[in-house]
Amino acid sequence: MSHRVKRRYLAVEVDGNEPFRGEELRDVVWRAITQLFGEYGASQSGLALIQNGKQKSYCILRCSREALPMVRASIASITEIGEQSVTIHVLRVSGTLKALRRKTASAESK
Repeated sequence: MSHRVKRRYLAVEVDGNEPFRGEELRDVVWRAITQLFGEYGASQSGLALIQNGKQKSYCILRCSREALPMVRASIASITEIGEQSVTIHVLRVSGTLKALRRKTASAESK
């Protein structure tokens, strides 16, 4: 019997002085997961970059539902992207991309 992987989508905002590429953020999060939880933990995360936001400080990442606490802890541990000092905030988490976009859009319009 096949087992479907349940995913979570994270809307992430990066506070820093310089714009960054979404791939850079994904790589930094991947390295943080590897440092905190090892190669096995990183392989279980299913981490992927889904969308780079229209503003340069916004991205959507995807991970497995089971790895969500691990990914959030790893994001909290990140203090720089490249040479730039940054703070990363998880704005919202959702089980579907559609709901995440709807929640994020409604929060931004308030």
